[in-house]
Amino acid sequence: MTASTTHGAVEAVWRIESARVVGALVRLVGDVALAEDLAQDALVAALEQWPRDGVPKNPGAWLTAIAKRRAIDAWRRQDTLDAKYAELANTLERDERPGEPEQALARVIDDDVLRLVFVACHPVLPKPARVALTLKLVGGLSTEEIARAFLVPTSTIAQRIVRAKRALSAASVRFEVPDHTEFAARLSSVLEVIYLIFNEGYSATSGDDWMRPALCDEALRLGRVLAGLVPREPEAHGLVALMELQASRIGARTTAGGEPILLADQDRTRWNRLLIGRGLAALARADALETALGQGRGPYALQAALATCHATAPSIDETDWALIVRLYEQLGRVAPSPVIELNRAVAVAMAHGPAAGLEIVDALREHSALRRYHLLPAVRGDLLTKLGRTTEASAELERAAEFTDNERERALLLARAAQLAGSTELAGGRMTP
Repeated sequence: MTASTTHGAVEAVWRIESARVVGALVRLVGDVALAEDLAQDALVAALEQWPRDGVPKNPGAWLTAIAKRRAIDAWRRQDTLDAKYAELANTLERDERPGEPEQALARVIDDDVLRLVFVACHPVLPKPARVALTLKLVGGLSTEEIARAFLVPTSTIAQRIVRAKRALSAASVRFEVPDHTEFAARLSSVLEVIYLIFNEGYSATSGDDWMRPALCDEALRLGRVLAGLVPREPEAHGLVALMELQASRIGARTTAGGEPILLADQDRTRWNRLLIGRGLAALARADALETALGQGRGPYALQAALATCHATAPSIDETDWALIVRLYEQLGRVAPSPVIELNRAVAVAMAHGPAAGLEIVDALREHSALRRYHLLPAVRGDLLTKLGRTTEASAELERAAEFTDNERERALLLARAAQLAGSTELAGGRMTP
């Protein structure tokens, strides 16, 4: 195996195993920042030794063992050696007891990863910090990778992560799964962070690319891991279902040159049937759990049901828009939001005509949360176009272009505005005597 091949193997192992390694270390040393430093030391050791000695049979265990030795070395230089040795001995005995069933050891590792997820998404952290820390600690991405994904300087992400670790330490956040009194709220925060990562990949808010599929892949991977860790939580499966179904369309959402292709114009034969099947299966699991718990669908399961309507429809015209309207009404009751209401307006327009949809959109125009939300004028422009009010439509699309920070989306909106303006001039020319 060449050095470059080994380095590639180290990176792949790190991406898969880093959360387990860091989780085990946080449980041991009780500090996220120290645990990550120890894990990074182990990664450096792997980069030095594996090209020479080969990749070990259990690379995750190798990394954890090296990091624990680094911890012992650090404690040896401190006065707390005896107490830490005792703590480490108890931990090692629990983790590595000969003959201990593998399932029990795997459960400890999985519990560590779950605790790590809850720590990274702790409410004491602002949302951008939760996203960065989750990708760093749980996703195993480097600071540079996260910075590239979000188009911000590496120093910004580095500072964000450092401040997050300090905040966790200052708040004495415990390395544990929250108890039942706060579990639902904390799980909701975790799901929100994962979906935020996915959405940034699915519809980038800024930059030259309309999508960043690598972020979608990472969010989907995190979601699958989380659903495996909390298999009886229906919303975890609902989120996975939603992301699988949306990800199934990624290959058809842009041209070869990266220009956006809207839903109505997408080649549905290019939708990923494997992901659609996985999404439908995940939604079925969410539904079965919700039925067993005697509760209705949560926000993510409802959005997954909406995505199912699109994923299973042969064409835009054969989509069950009446069902989509009803699902948006349910979603609006479960998780009220002006954005959901805007989406409902689109569905109403498809089911009952553009005038009905426009009435809902116009009622949202003064909503403070949507004042600079580019999709409000974009939707309004679409509906005005269908009503033949092309001059107003063109102005709305130009306004939408002004509000978006994504270059691809801005170009699409301006092109449509220009096309409408051109058609208006031609019509005006024909009317001139």
